[in-house]
Amino acid sequence: MGLVDFFKKIEPDKKKSPYLHTTYDAFFTFLFTPNAVTKPGGVHMRDGMDLKRTMVHVVLAMQLCYVFGTYNIGHQHFAAMGQFTGIFEGFHLKLAHGLIQLLPIFIWTHIIGLGIEFFFAAKKGHAVEEGFLVSGALIPLIMPPDIPIWILCVSVAFAVIIGKEAFGGTGMNIWNIALLARVFVFFAYPTTIAGDEVWVSGFASLAEGSAVDYGWAHTGLFNSLFEMMGLATFDTAATVVDGYSGATPLALAYQGGWENVTEHFTVAQMFWGTIPGSIGETSKPFILIGAAILLVTGIASWRIMFSMFLGAASMAFVMNLWGATPFMEVPWMYQFYMGSFFFAMAFMATDPVTASGTNTGKWIYGFGIGVIGMIIRVLNPAYPEGWMLAILFLNTFAPLIDHYVLESNIKKRLARA
Repeated sequence: MGLVDFFKKIEPDKKKSPYLHTTYDAFFTFLFTPNAVTKPGGVHMRDGMDLKRTMVHVVLAMQLCYVFGTYNIGHQHFAAMGQFTGIFEGFHLKLAHGLIQLLPIFIWTHIIGLGIEFFFAAKKGHAVEEGFLVSGALIPLIMPPDIPIWILCVSVAFAVIIGKEAFGGTGMNIWNIALLARVFVFFAYPTTIAGDEVWVSGFASLAEGSAVDYGWAHTGLFNSLFEMMGLATFDTAATVVDGYSGATPLALAYQGGWENVTEHFTVAQMFWGTIPGSIGETSKPFILIGAAILLVTGIASWRIMFSMFLGAASMAFVMNLWGATPFMEVPWMYQFYMGSFFFAMAFMATDPVTASGTNTGKWIYGFGIGVIGMIIRVLNPAYPEGWMLAILFLNTFAPLIDHYVLESNIKKRLARA
């Protein structure tokens, strides 16, 4: 109790210093769980798993995606130059380049998002809400590694202000905040999140012979460090090799079906994630480990995950039967090797605030996302992926789904009575 007492002694005055008190309260409630219970003599249950602890578990479940995403940013960078094509070749250089690209995205996401949260909390006179812990961790993972930082900042501000604060704050938003940030970039600045060149960083262009674009962190900080250690360094004279495009498996499938995909990537590459794509979406094993953590801890709904898989698989099978385009003929099981289905299933669709709350509603909600997402992916080549729009669409209808589920239950009970 001594540590708690110490922190309580240094608590700023809420009226005199609202912003300072908001900052203090955010860190205090992050470090300590609430100890409030019912009055003495009453029957009560107290669980240390409050909202902050719940959010922290979700963030921890994403950490393997961050580790692999950092590596894959570097791996795709060197693949464009035809260098260090092996998994462990140039490992230190790949991690260094990945950190150089990822850290600014992560830092600026939190500066803007948390800054807005702190401002609104101080203005409203309440504690900082915990919702951005997860949103702030998700947003960097669903962005391309080459996204301009100023566009990222605008998208985060839009998502937090319009998507959450305008509705009353954490727990009141009807759409997933991280997906709102991505959809804002997609519609406001489409060339920064679609096409072949956005998935590979470190170049002004991916045209043959284009020079690498290294900054001080590459040539000064890390090259000096690696030279001292006798390791390979960043080569400022390197250029893009002949024939490299940076296209994702989905883009290749649009152009020529599954045969075109397998000409460029093996099934193993797509499964493990050494392919171009958003930072955290490519490695299926690490995403599934995160999904398992969420299921074991009871934070995510298995009904949503399983029904979303069923919906996507069912629609992919229907597309196979139809077979009107090469993309429709992609075997249904291989649809799960491409794109961000598992990431959307594990971390986006299961958001407890924006998903359906009833058990029956969760089945309908997840299945609807799977079906609609696969339709958008296969039938509309204007979109690089379907899960973003499908989840936001079902977010909108989640309250209506729950309403009719409850109405149906009430009618059944009345009939029995």
